[in-house]
Amino acid sequence: MSLDKVVGGPAEAVAGIRPGSSVAVGGFGLAGIPWFLIEALLEQGADDLTIVSNNCGVDGAGLGLLLEQRRISRVVASYVGENKEFARQYLAGELTVELTPQGTLAERLRAGGSGVGAFYTPTGVGTLVSEGGLPWRYNADGTVALSSPPKEVRTFHGKEMVLEESIVTDVALIRAAIADRAGNCVFHAAARNFNPAAAMAGRFTVVEAERVVEVGEIEPDHVHLPGVFVQSVVGLTPEQAARKDIEKRTTRARQEAN
Repeated sequence: MSLDKVVGGPAEAVAGIRPGSSVAVGGFGLAGIPWFLIEALLEQGADDLTIVSNNCGVDGAGLGLLLEQRRISRVVASYVGENKEFARQYLAGELTVELTPQGTLAERLRAGGSGVGAFYTPTGVGTLVSEGGLPWRYNADGTVALSSPPKEVRTFHGKEMVLEESIVTDVALIRAAIADRAGNCVFHAAARNFNPAAAMAGRFTVVEAERVVEVGEIEPDHVHLPGVFVQSVVGLTPEQAARKDIEKRTTRARQEAN
């Protein structure tokens, strides 16, 4: 098999994503999200998607674009507080939402990529996370249509722990600072939070890279994600690589020095 996994562009990379697919998406807030793969998926047209991501973008940006076009039917996430349309669809019974503690979500993705079927964690014991009853989907009248089931709880080392299933998705879309042609990736700062775990969980993983280098240019000790987890690499232009929006910008007037 060729080590060269570079493809022509975002549209080619997402062309095979089918309606009803499950998609893990890297990033944290808007930091480190695969901007151009998300927009290519929007143009591609696949719908009825299950999205697994720390959050679901914001209104008008990131995964929020897919949400606004009603292309997402289910979300597995840990934080959704920056998206009004997300809240509206969820409370109106238009969207299924599985809220998951953040660390648990990261480990569910990592475990899926490692071939681990499930694991025990103390996070969520004694709450609706373990006991069941979290509203996953509402009816239009505000009543609960679907709620989370109870989970198995066992005691290890004198501490109760809840059983959490790992996550494996059809596709993963991630963003890296550097990738070589074999798919070995390096992430910058906060972009490392969920991108490696999301990449591991995908059966077919696509990375958009701010810079693509030849195989061997990345020192082995500097690789954050081995290329074995990546099937396609999309190289960005310098202008595209410079796109790094944030959710909110708060400033204050500079005070003059005394």
